[in-house]
Amino acid sequence: MNNFGVSDSLLVSHYKNGSEEAFEELVARHKSRVFTTIYLIVKDKYVAEDLLQETFIKVVKTVKSGKYNEEGKFLPWVLRIAHNLAIDFFRKDKRYPTIVMEDGSGVFNTLDFAEDSIESVQIKQDTNALLKKLVQELPEVQKEVLIMRHYMQMSFQDIAESTNVSINTALGRMRYALINLRKKMQKLNIAYDHHFYRK
Repeated sequence: MNNFGVSDSLLVSHYKNGSEEAFEELVARHKSRVFTTIYLIVKDKYVAEDLLQETFIKVVKTVKSGKYNEEGKFLPWVLRIAHNLAIDFFRKDKRYPTIVMEDGSGVFNTLDFAEDSIESVQIKQDTNALLKKLVQELPEVQKEVLIMRHYMQMSFQDIAESTNVSINTALGRMRYALINLRKKMQKLNIAYDHHFYRK
């Protein structure tokens, strides 16, 4: 069967009806774009390849279970799956260091210990765990930008491309994320870096 020029939604229908060729064509069409979306976030070729496989496994399961219903919007749907898997990778991987300020200082003034005694290490661990919890409580779009910027060290250009918004929107989400985080920290009476949160 020649699938050249056939729409994505028609290929999905063919695949639902048992055509593996149709699915192969969908993968061939979109894998490069999906890979780029993942790679922008994880910045590791091998991790991106694994998550690319995972994305299409999820696509297969969803389509075969009859839960796919976004006819005509196949690529944005797949990119959303890929994007979520890439973000989840960082959450599960627990690569959450202390948030670092633009000038290189840490969020918490109290964490700048001269020596790492057992007590100070424990305080650091406890405070980092609390910080992670506070970040998880942020609205989804704010949490996403904060994780990408400070934990993954992505540029705002990359964040904008990856989340499919303008740079201004990404910057705005970051600003609100930090304002909300500051409020939560103040509520819990945690020391924070005043320079970072200046208006």
